[in-house]
Amino acid sequence: MRVNNLDGIKLSQLRSLVAVAELGNFSEAALRLEVSQSAVSHSIAALEQELGVILVSRGRHGARLTPVGKLVLNHVQDMLRSLEAIGKEAHLAKGLDGGQVRIATFRSVGTHVLPEVIASFRKSFPNINVLITEYRGDTDAEQSVREGLVDLGFICIPISSEFESWEVMRDEYVVLLPPDWKPADSLLTWEELATYPMIMPHANDHCSMLIRNHLASLGQTVQAAYEIQEDSTIVSMVGRGLGAAILPRLAAEPLPPTVQVFQLPVPLERIIQVAILKDALHPPAVYAFLDKLKEMYQLKSRHTSRAKVAAQ
Repeated sequence: MRVNNLDGIKLSQLRSLVAVAELGNFSEAALRLEVSQSAVSHSIAALEQELGVILVSRGRHGARLTPVGKLVLNHVQDMLRSLEAIGKEAHLAKGLDGGQVRIATFRSVGTHVLPEVIASFRKSFPNINVLITEYRGDTDAEQSVREGLVDLGFICIPISSEFESWEVMRDEYVVLLPPDWKPADSLLTWEELATYPMIMPHANDHCSMLIRNHLASLGQTVQAAYEIQEDSTIVSMVGRGLGAAILPRLAAEPLPPTVQVFQLPVPLERIIQVAILKDALHPPAVYAFLDKLKEMYQLKSRHTSRAKVAAQ
C-alpha cells in the first residue's frame, strides 16, 4: 500500500466510510448513498489504499471500524460538517442579492435601536429591503410573527415556546417629575411618589400592567389622575406640571430639559427581545439581519415560555 496519498481522497470515499460506520454493513450503506454495494466496497478500499491503513474490518457479522478507522472517522465527520457549513454560507450569499426583511416593532425600538442597525445592514446588503410595521402593543407584534405577516418581531412580553428569541437589551423604568417639584432627597420614596398626581398609560397597556403589578407586589397602589395612550403626550404633560409618570427610559426619550428623572425606589425593567418562529423556513435575508443585530448588540438566547415565567 502507498502511504498518505491525501490528494487522491474523494468525498464519495469519506461519505462511504461514515455510512458504513453508522450502519454496520456495506449493503445498507449502499442503500443510503443510493449506489451499488460494490461501489461502497470500492470506495472504502480506495480510501484505505490512499491512507495506507485498514479502516474497516469485514466479516460475517458485518463491517466494523478498526481502531485507526475510528480515529479517522472523527476527522472525516468534522470535514463533512465543514463542507456543509461552506455550502450554507454560499447559499446565504446567493440569497442576499435581493429580498426583504419584514419587522414588527414598537416605537421605542423603532426610534432608538432600528435606525442604527438598518443603516449598518444596508451598507452590507444594499439590495435588501427592510419593511417596518409599528404596533402599540406587544400582542399585535407577536401575532404578526405567528401569522407570517412579518419575519421577526421586537417584543417585551414573555413569549411561548413556538418562538426562538434573543434578548436585545434591558430598559429601566424611571420616574418623571415636573421641573418645579422638589423631592426631599435624590432617592425618591414611595410615600413621596404617592403624593403626586399620576399620569399613566391606559390600564390595558402592557407597560401600565407591568408597572401596576410591580407596585402591587411591593404593597403599593397607584391611582391614575390621567390615562394617556402616547408616551410623548405623557412626557409633555409632566413637563407642564400636570403630574408625575413612570415610563421605560427609551419610551420617555428624548426628554425635555424641564422634566426631572428619578429612579424608582425599587428598580423595574423590561426585557426587549427579538423573536422569530422556531420551526419556520426563513429566507437568508432574515438571518443576515439577525446576524447584524447580534453583531451590534450582544444578544442572549432566550427560550423561556409563558408557563415557566408564570411559575417563577
